This record gives sequence, C-alpha cells and structure tokens, in this order.
Amino acid sequence: MKIAVSGKGGVGKTTFSSLLIRTLDEQGKHVLAIDADPDANLAAAIGLPNAEDIVPIAEMKDLIFERTEAKPGSIGGFFKLNPKVDDLPDVLSKKLGNIKLMRLGGVKKGGAGCICPESTLLKALVTHIVLARNEVVVMDMEAGIEHLGRGTAQAVDRLIVVVEPGRRSIDTAGHIKKLASEIRLNQISVIGNKIRGPKDEEFLKKNLSDFDFLGFLPYDEPLIEADLNGISPYDVKSKAKEEIKKIIAKL
Repeated sequence: MKIAVSGKGGVGKTTFSSLLIRTLDEQGKHVLAIDADPDANLAAAIGLPNAEDIVPIAEMKDLIFERTEAKPGSIGGFFKLNPKVDDLPDVLSKKLGNIKLMRLGGVKKGGAGCICPESTLLKALVTHIVLARNEVVVMDMEAGIEHLGRGTAQAVDRLIVVVEPGRRSIDTAGHIKKLASEIRLNQISVIGNKIRGPKDEEFLKKNLSDFDFLGFLPYDEPLIEADLNGISPYDVKSKAKEEIKKIIAKL
C-alpha cells in the first residue's frame, strides 16, 4: 500500500506516522518511510539513531547536479526533467529493521510554479516511490500535498488526514480535501488524535461528517513525554498502539 499522511502542524501527524510505520514493521512488512515535511523529524519519531544527522535529499547539491545536470538553486536554463532515481531509495535510505527512511527536505520556491532542479528530482523520486516500489510506503507530508502530482496522486491508496478537536484543524482538513480533489485523489480518511473522551469524538464526527473516519487515538501522557524526551512513541506504553493495529486492519 501507498499511504500519504497530512494535517495541520502540531496535530500529531508525525507521531501517528511513526506508530503506523513501526507497527507495520512489527507485523513483518517492508516499509519505505518518506519524511516529506521539512518541519518534522520522522527519523527521530521512528527511533533511528543520530536522526539529526540525516541530510535531506533537497540539500544534496552534488547528487542533484549529477542527476539533473543543473546547479541547485538555479532557475531556467536546461536540465533533465526525468532524472534517474530508481536506485536512490536503496542507496540513500537509513535503515531500522525492515524500515527504510528517506528525508526529502523542502524546496525553496522562487515563485509560484517554479521549476528548479531540486523540485524536479524530488518529484521524480516521489513518482518512482509511489508507482514502482513494492514496499509499503508511508509518506509524512506537509499540511498540504505539495509533493504529489496528478500522475502520482491516483496511485496513492489512501490519504490520511490527522485532525485534533479544534476549529483550525478542521479547516485544514477541508483545505487538504479540496487540494486532493483537484488532483483526483479521492481515497481520503481521517484519524482523530488527542481524543480526551466521547465528546471530542462527537465534535469531530459532527464537523467532518463528509469524511471517512479510520479511528481515534487517545490524548496520552506517555506519547507527550516521549516527544519531549526524544524517544520514539512506539517505545513507550501507550493505548494508542492497540488503536493503530485496528486502523491497519481497516486499511
């Protein structure tokens, strides 16, 4: 399966992604984890050692030049629009058990619709990952779906939007759904996170009545402590881990 995870910053998107990835690994799946959110650190959340030392692909200037034949940061001129990328998931990923992780990084856009060597390489890589890889792919994305194009979006099996009980989170979910519909990505589900009780569940169901809910994760002190202490949320005792198993069964 190819799964993209999105949501407003701070809702627990990366916590959910890491729990999903580690549980799939425990179940014997080979998982390719893609950190496509420049503001998140999926590697640390999974529990990869020295996560802060992982260089995002968007910052690998020599690689970008080698594959696109253009200097990173340049706009205009000639460069390859179909760079070779099929070897990169195996060559550049960091490994933990059967998990392979790649950190894409952000592309500094010089203007709307900017075409630059960095974005070209990343888009080609995401296209290859979604269309041609045979692992389970989990992509932790920004509060939008910037890395997905029309061609790749339709090959994503599920876009999961993580929401918390709150107006801004709900508004972001609606925005993501609109963006997704524009590239014909219609397989969308929601995960409710930081749920304190039945009232929070009902609030989300009422305000997102046109969404399919995959499950709800509790507001859990051990998960918050794990984040504060730089520990993977999977490595603490949390009720959320049982909920993740139910969500995987539904998927």
